[in-house]
Amino acid sequence: MSTRSLRVSLWISVLSWGIGLGAKLFDLLVVAGAWSAAPPASLALLPYGPHFPINPGNFFLPLSVLMLIGVLVALISGWRAPSELRLWLWLPVIMFLIIWAATPTIFWPMNHDLYYGAIGKFSRSDAELARLVRRWIAFDWVRVGVIAIGFISSVRAISMLATRKV
Repeated sequence: MSTRSLRVSLWISVLSWGIGLGAKLFDLLVVAGAWSAAPPASLALLPYGPHFPINPGNFFLPLSVLMLIGVLVALISGWRAPSELRLWLWLPVIMFLIIWAATPTIFWPMNHDLYYGAIGKFSRSDAELARLVRRWIAFDWVRVGVIAIGFISSVRAISMLATRKV
């Protein structure tokens, strides 16, 4: 095990998880708070489609790649570390996989329907659209929790590395 590569990769992991957690909280509380306030009218504020100048994926995708590099290199570098540390190296990898599995399978289809609701092409009632918005918000809080676990696990791992000879 290379302690230097483990330390560097854990810093990358901690910083990217921390930035991701802060950004996701901002996205959920401020951005989603606006577009989910009073559907269907508030859906005009969705950050998707040609009328919105920035796609959130342009931020979250590169951050996710950096996060992936951090968690995988940390796991590989700490492969022979004591089992207690390895647990804290595995948790961010598992949380990352959950997020990457859930985002395209759960959130992208809902985003599609929400966007169609914003442009008036959603074929269901306003009440159904409001339920979809509430479900998206609830699921996104779960996603924030998963990100928080990834962040806390990375912080725990780097703190263990700093206080012990590994």
